[in-house]
Amino acid sequence: MNVNEIVNLEGAADGNDITESTVAQSKEKILIVDDDPSLLRLLGIRLNAANYHVESAQSAKEALGILKSFQPQLVISDLRMEGMDGMALFEKIRQQYPSLPVIIMTAHGTIPDAINATKQGVFSFLTKPFESQELLDIVQQAIRLQPLSSQGNADQESHLWRDKIISRSGVMETLLQQTFQVAKSDFSLLINSQSGTGKELLAQAIHQASERRTKPFTAINCAAIPEQLLESELFGHKKGAFTGADQHHIGLFEASDGGTLFLDEIGDMPMSFQVKLLRALQEKEIRPVGSTSSVKVDVRIISATHKNLQKAIKEQTFREDLYYRLNVVELVLPPLSERREDIPLLAQHFLSQTSGQTTKQVNGFSQTAMELLICAPWPGNIRQLQNVVEQSVALSTESLISESLVRSALREAPNQHPSFQEARDQFERDYLATVLKATAGNVSQAAKIAQRNRTEFYKLLNKHHLNPEAFREV
Repeated sequence: MNVNEIVNLEGAADGNDITESTVAQSKEKILIVDDDPSLLRLLGIRLNAANYHVESAQSAKEALGILKSFQPQLVISDLRMEGMDGMALFEKIRQQYPSLPVIIMTAHGTIPDAINATKQGVFSFLTKPFESQELLDIVQQAIRLQPLSSQGNADQESHLWRDKIISRSGVMETLLQQTFQVAKSDFSLLINSQSGTGKELLAQAIHQASERRTKPFTAINCAAIPEQLLESELFGHKKGAFTGADQHHIGLFEASDGGTLFLDEIGDMPMSFQVKLLRALQEKEIRPVGSTSSVKVDVRIISATHKNLQKAIKEQTFREDLYYRLNVVELVLPPLSERREDIPLLAQHFLSQTSGQTTKQVNGFSQTAMELLICAPWPGNIRQLQNVVEQSVALSTESLISESLVRSALREAPNQHPSFQEARDQFERDYLATVLKATAGNVSQAAKIAQRNRTEFYKLLNKHHLNPEAFREV
């Protein structure tokens, strides 16, 4: 591409037209690969002005040498280069860094090749000449959809106590900072969240960050144990205490001595047992069923519920004194819909787990499939996301999971009425997709149909994670 073809990028060198969303970007790393020095210079100026950290390479071979030390979040490569071309470079990158998104630049004459490239897993392609805003939009989208950044890996390695919690969400980061502060104490903690959000993982992280980490962590779901067995399960029983008690049984309190006991779904604990639990917490001792003596225990209690316990107190289904004993500090775990930036990470994690259980070579998600995952309402939270990924892998016949497979898996979820805002957002996204399809991805024409200016229309596309390239005809 000569200088005349890339004149649309020159005007942005001073950064005057950077949008709000661009300014908010931190120093994500981008590697640009092209054998045209002029293009490398201009792209570097534009992306640096948008607050990205840019490195460049004039060949695919040079790029492969830079990748390991630079650890970019995105690679932008020309399709046609001397020696190894853009697609050959992409194959090398996919082998070594399967989660790293690659954008291919192409001239008009090679658009069919570029479309075929997206089917093989390339994130998207830019058709020369392209506008400055178009470049920024697709770069921002690629980084947003990226499953895992190099910084994220570093964070996980340096925070082993939270290594099972996959997140780069600001909301989650705030929660984890609070979690780390209270983990060092021995206060009882209550985790409040919807079902399927990962309450037990957070409880395990608290245990790992505490001084009790070398002692047992034990978990029990209070809703899954019949009332008549709950006391025996927690406090233990003596041989002959009841029919079927043919040997001495150590309860979870005693088994967790010195460590942490996680009581999940505490809101479902029977009222008749709540007073016994309260006494055990107050006295720091338990009495096994059938025993005449008590046993001292040193256990930290973490409890969790998806129920409104204050409402349960008013309805007299949960003891107020027990509530205050359990809820010294409350941690609120956000639903998946409030941490959508974590969806690509979680989806890729579940994909890797599921692929390891099958002989299928499923490497990732198509761009539209990932966009659909990010925009879905997720009433079942992370547990539902895992189910959708597993079902998609099981039915996939390609190396990339398609949008249709994800849509089918989502339809099989329990039918729930969306909120007014969710319904309006869905209508808005469907409308944008319709006008893009009608104009074959021509943003100018689609904006005119929608009676919006281009800047506002681009913001709407970014809001709903829609890429005009996906609607362009071959």
